[in-house]
Amino acid sequence: MNRLFRFFYVAFGLGASATALAAAAANWSHYLGDAGATHYSSLKRIDTSNVKELKVAWEYHSGDVAENNRSQIQCNPLVIDGVLYGTSPSLRLFAVDAATGVERWHFDPTDARGGLNRGLTWWQEGKERQVMYAAGRFLYAIDPATGQPIERFGTHGRIDLADNMDRDVAGMYLVSNSPGAIYRDLIIMPVRVGEGPAPAAIGNVRAFDVRTGQRRWIFHTLPHPGEFGYDTWPAEAWKTVGGVNNWPGLVIDHERGLAFMPTGSASYDFYGADRVGANLFANCLIALDAATGERKWHFQFVHHDIWDRDPPAPPVLCEVMRDGKKIAAVAQTLKSGHVWVFNRETGESLFPWKEEPVPASKIKGEAAWPTQPLPSKPAPFARQRLTEDELTTRTPAAHAAVLKHLREVDSGHIYEPPSERGAVLMPGTDGGGEWGGPAVDPKGIMYVNGSEMAYTFQLVPTAMFASGPKGLYAQICMGCHGPKMEGNPSANIPSLINVGTRLKAEDIANLLRTGKGVMPSFNFLPNSTKDALAQFLMAPDAEQAALPRDDAPITAPPTAYISTGYNRFLDPDGYPGIKPPWGTLNAIDLNTGEYLWRRGFGEEPKPYVAGGRPPGTENYGGPVVTAGGVLFIAATTDEKFRAFSTANGEMLWEVRLPAAGFATPATYEVAGKQYVVIACGGGKQGNRSGDAYVAFALP
Repeated sequence: MNRLFRFFYVAFGLGASATALAAAAANWSHYLGDAGATHYSSLKRIDTSNVKELKVAWEYHSGDVAENNRSQIQCNPLVIDGVLYGTSPSLRLFAVDAATGVERWHFDPTDARGGLNRGLTWWQEGKERQVMYAAGRFLYAIDPATGQPIERFGTHGRIDLADNMDRDVAGMYLVSNSPGAIYRDLIIMPVRVGEGPAPAAIGNVRAFDVRTGQRRWIFHTLPHPGEFGYDTWPAEAWKTVGGVNNWPGLVIDHERGLAFMPTGSASYDFYGADRVGANLFANCLIALDAATGERKWHFQFVHHDIWDRDPPAPPVLCEVMRDGKKIAAVAQTLKSGHVWVFNRETGESLFPWKEEPVPASKIKGEAAWPTQPLPSKPAPFARQRLTEDELTTRTPAAHAAVLKHLREVDSGHIYEPPSERGAVLMPGTDGGGEWGGPAVDPKGIMYVNGSEMAYTFQLVPTAMFASGPKGLYAQICMGCHGPKMEGNPSANIPSLINVGTRLKAEDIANLLRTGKGVMPSFNFLPNSTKDALAQFLMAPDAEQAALPRDDAPITAPPTAYISTGYNRFLDPDGYPGIKPPWGTLNAIDLNTGEYLWRRGFGEEPKPYVAGGRPPGTENYGGPVVTAGGVLFIAATTDEKFRAFSTANGEMLWEVRLPAAGFATPATYEVAGKQYVVIACGGGKQGNRSGDAYVAFALP
């Protein structure tokens, strides 16, 4: 039974008629293509011989791009029966004619801002149909014919994902960036939660009734007393430690009734003295019974994570050959650039692996785990450590500067623990692999884009900061905005220097309450404490007032150490401090674990003097692969959309977009014509923001 037949038979009870199969191929009916997130389409009207003839078929502009160039669109849209459903920079949901781009309707979630949106979920049974999507912490069920909320779902068409978590998360950051996955009449939902040292919500995974919004089951990602894995944490950790959340999304094996779910690291990301132990189920791939939430098997990629090394994308369901037999497999990419491949039914790794000894932490109170698992194959698709041989040779001055920097920090191991001296993480916290995820074709060939960027992390003891607002800044703000408040424009984190010239104190206090973009909410702080912190940010050099005595600004024990931020390892001119390529495309045969081809991906827009090979760029958003032998991907900071040959990686076509396409494209067919569409939202790495979806087709 082939993959498409199996999907229709199991999900809809159809006999997979020729008409049904054609309709399935014409649609892009799931986030990342299908229930297994393969990013694959059987369409082949566009192929290697004619892809160079692609032209713009239509553009849709939502009209709500942010003026400060900090809005984004990361949505992989759905296309069902000639209608495209997507989201805008401000998280409006819209429907347009997939052949013309003419808008049919849009829905504005108004008070439900927060976070980003990477995709949508479609549910259909008989004549019942609904589009489900999250805006901020709310999950909506929308009538795809009218764009109106479906009243029977939750309260007037939505539920609050902060409810029914089996722990009080009131006032804490909790949103859903990635779409849920459907199993029968359930939607299983991912959530994104805070990762800092302040109180963070827990990331328990829940299934909700698609008709009513009622919770049907919950899986405690940080086990409660008596549950499997409880002994991998301190006894009271289940009450206070946050994170351990399925933020990238999940996939469903409908035939086996299994949900495959990757989980993030526990908070705080870079210091874990309050969570001594291996910390199940953080940093795992977990196979759950999709109907009940019961754990079937799990594999932990990182024990006691202090590097923010969580799986960044949904896994992919695929089939690979072993000893002449076809094995149902699930493949997971990691930020580290590793690919793990497992037997879906047993959880057995299909390539050998072992626990490797890793360095101990030098930080007081930290108990780094003594070993970490590493697979023998495939080889990682990103460099694993930064050596002097890998430093830039762009100019003698640039090389001398980064060499000096490297010799001032710890850099000996891929799992070099964060330290007060500073440590190199290679690749950095954005990967390696990132949230766009890989494509896998029916032959078991994986196509994955990777970034090549080193980061440095330095831990500082919070005791060195005064109490009061400055100490509170160190606890909850410095990890992103840095010790000097300079921010990180390439990561979309603004500078807070002279913020008082741009905002009023009440505006800052309100942002602390609501959060915005990548900034979480700090509504757990009492209002008087938020006001005091806002006044400090307005005038950090002024004499500090004490925090209000009747307030408890941090309800969990404050962390003893805090990171100075996400610092890219750059040369003095702002280029990566390593030799190119800085971004790659890779084709990996999952049957053998061997690479079929590998190439640089993306062009550095600024002039670069190097030995002839294109530098490549950091990239965000995944590929789409088709039966026509074409791989489509945007993702790069150079604002281009490209097509490559899946056979050898040759670039076949490229076009400039109105803004960078930091999203995964979709391909579909209407009236016999194949289209490929990409969201052009920009807004990362210093790129301008956009509000467009652009579709291409053959003339």
